[in-house]
Amino acid sequence: MFQFLGIIVVMGVAAVLLLPFARAIEPVLSRVEQALTIAATGIIIFVMLFVCAEVFMRYVFNSPIPGHLEGSELLMPVIVFFALSYTQSVHGHVGMTMVVDSLSEANRRRLESVTIALSMFIFAVLTYFSAAQAYRSYIFDDVTMTPPYFKIWPSAAAVPLGFFLCTLRMYLQVLKRLYPTRFWFPDKRPPGAVHD
Repeated sequence: MFQFLGIIVVMGVAAVLLLPFARAIEPVLSRVEQALTIAATGIIIFVMLFVCAEVFMRYVFNSPIPGHLEGSELLMPVIVFFALSYTQSVHGHVGMTMVVDSLSEANRRRLESVTIALSMFIFAVLTYFSAAQAYRSYIFDDVTMTPPYFKIWPSAAAVPLGFFLCTLRMYLQVLKRLYPTRFWFPDKRPPGAVHD
């Protein structure tokens, strides 16, 4: 319980302290999101080629690549969480908007602000606990169960990084909805999508 209260207090203090810098944070966050998304794309291509090479080695030369399954599994969280914040920034997550779209512009903005603020809190909680888990994995020098014994903590560290960046992105989205004239950021929704 105290951890949740601590997260709420830290979020409140951070929200107030970051407020004057919100307009400066957005372009930096956008560049980080794009860089991580490009990295995730590169990792997807690497995993695809790695799996193809493993299949080729296994069935043509009867010599599978050691640790191919564990290596591929450890890269999956990196792929997902590196692109999480970018997907939020372009409104790419699946959502049910039938009721929301029927509301007036002002009510829709209020409802979306509350929804994103609640999501922001949940993501902050997930950031905290996933960071604690990644840190434990680092401290215990946790490795995969089979050779070549890959370290787990780099993959685990991608999870809180993705959650943290998505929390920051949601913070900026709440500001944009509550104060659209003061905190205007370029809209990254795909063409034809409903705008804020």
